[in-house]
Amino acid sequence: MNNRMIYLPFGIFAILLLVLLLWVSVTLLFFGALSTAFTKMGFSWSDALLLLAASLVGAGMNIPLFTMESKIPVVRETFVRSFGMVYRVPVVKTMTDKTTVAVNVGGAIIPVLVSAYLLIDFPQVAPYALAGTAIVTLVTHSVAKPIRGLGIATPIFIPPLAAALSAIILTAAFCPIPECRFVTAYVGGVLGSLIGADLLNLNRISDLGAPVASIGGAGTFDGIFMTGVIAVLIV
Repeated sequence: MNNRMIYLPFGIFAILLLVLLLWVSVTLLFFGALSTAFTKMGFSWSDALLLLAASLVGAGMNIPLFTMESKIPVVRETFVRSFGMVYRVPVVKTMTDKTTVAVNVGGAIIPVLVSAYLLIDFPQVAPYALAGTAIVTLVTHSVAKPIRGLGIATPIFIPPLAAALSAIILTAAFCPIPECRFVTAYVGGVLGSLIGADLLNLNRISDLGAPVASIGGAGTFDGIFMTGVIAVLIV
């Protein structure tokens, strides 16, 4: 089981794409175009780099929560394609048809901790962030697709764009503090993606024959990672 909990969740092209996005974000931060956004919230550009890099590295780390019986044979393929992305399925070496439900470090634990920090640091933004979470949850749940062998997948850009648009609309007229838009976009995008795609679809996991169903992992990680990037860009 331990070997199945640490694995690269993407094909090589998807990894290169995420690394490119990280490089672009770091470049913008380094040259000061976006550093003021993080400075206002207590982050430096190096903090932002560390968080984004930790999320990317943590994408391959999963903490098992529990197992469930799969209603169909567990997929033993190597890769699964969905929404134009190629995801890696961990190799199953046993013949038992069980699915391990896990939580992803880079796609769930780190973003949730950052979201909690932002809500604690800016409690006045919480109503807008929770409203944004509800909107992103509805949008994400409507586009989330169960993929055999993988779990639940969402289009990479829909959750972060929904988070950005909802943050702009919710904060434009009612939230005067400058941090409101970023916090609403980030928290709404992260929590809305996790709830709408993964948590609300846990009852469907046993029908997919996935060896590992990772909350915030393959299928939803890319959208959550993009949420952090887009949240910075709209400040």
